[in-house]
Amino acid sequence: MTGVPYIALFVGLFVQTLVTMGAYSVPAAAPAIAADLGVPGERVGVFISLVYGMGMVSAVFSVSFIHRYGAVRVSQFILIAGIGLLLSAALGGTLLALGLGAVLLGLGYGATAPTSSHLLMKRTAPKIRNLIFSIRQIGVPLGGVLAGFIVPPLVLAFDWQTAMGVQIIPALILLGLLQVIRKEYDSDRDPKRTVSARGLVGPLSLLKTMPEMRALALMGFFYAGVQLCFVAYTSVHLFNKAGFDLVAAGAMLATYQISGVVSRPIWGMIADKWLPARAMLVGMGFTMAAMAVLAGTYSEVWSWTGIFAVSVVAGATASGYTGLAFAEYARIGGNENAAASTALGASAQFFGVMVLPTIFSVMVSLGGYTLAYNAIAVLATFAGVSLWVFGRPRLPS
Repeated sequence: MTGVPYIALFVGLFVQTLVTMGAYSVPAAAPAIAADLGVPGERVGVFISLVYGMGMVSAVFSVSFIHRYGAVRVSQFILIAGIGLLLSAALGGTLLALGLGAVLLGLGYGATAPTSSHLLMKRTAPKIRNLIFSIRQIGVPLGGVLAGFIVPPLVLAFDWQTAMGVQIIPALILLGLLQVIRKEYDSDRDPKRTVSARGLVGPLSLLKTMPEMRALALMGFFYAGVQLCFVAYTSVHLFNKAGFDLVAAGAMLATYQISGVVSRPIWGMIADKWLPARAMLVGMGFTMAAMAVLAGTYSEVWSWTGIFAVSVVAGATASGYTGLAFAEYARIGGNENAAASTALGASAQFFGVMVLPTIFSVMVSLGGYTLAYNAIAVLATFAGVSLWVFGRPRLPS
């Protein structure tokens, strides 16, 4: 395909994949971690909330760093933060170590979308923007796929600390490769750019100056929260309620993520050629809500085929929407504000991920999985309706 910025795309894709795998390794190994540390497996939602809570802040702060130091340099910092999590888990192996690792990862994780958008926006033709951004966003479910397939067998063969520690090797390799391209791809950096707390103001001000961002930010908050509820609880839910063993539950989580991987470029091509991205995002909200209702009824009477089908459709929507969302964020910001608008969108999504999995955990404790899944179905429906009413679908630009 002509006009594809391959190197910039691969940087964003690979960095996102590795740090996401590190974050999702904890949910994938949740039953073993819970048994080892003596805590309920459902508390994995607290870990996820820590990562994305820090990411919510680091996303908007990262814009000033990207302009001053360059997107590649910030990408290297993201990898270092991910290595910090892996080291904390591998060497510490305690609740405190996992908590500190979650904070470290969150400090870098928030910058993944703004850095890649900064690299891609000025190098990508508008006619393939949705496709390119959707391919870049494959890194999130791909990281989950790798965590779902690789981590449980490593846990059974060794232990969960080893399963975390071996991930340091590819992160170090990519860290070195980024240094090779840094001079060229960070040539637009501004060493005189000030980095301060005022860096928060720029991205947040877009809510006032760019009305389109309001509906999209609200959508991102709820959709991302629903997405991570599926990610954080699929494994432990199937293990506790549907009679799945650890490997089978991890494989079903990977199925959800694979569906997100496969669907994202498909949605991107459709949005570039035929159907407005905004209209597609509305439909995805309604579909993920229906899948949440079905997931809430999982039990040992469910067939493997039925759970597989729900996982595929849920993954294609609750996981598959993000490429279109980030392409919309970047389109609204344009070349000059792509990092800022994407940072705002990412921050809204991280806020949803910080809040909803924790609420989900509380609701599971109080009323069970059916109540919790029905609640997130209502929220996804509300977000879809809000985007439908307040965000007019637009043809691809």
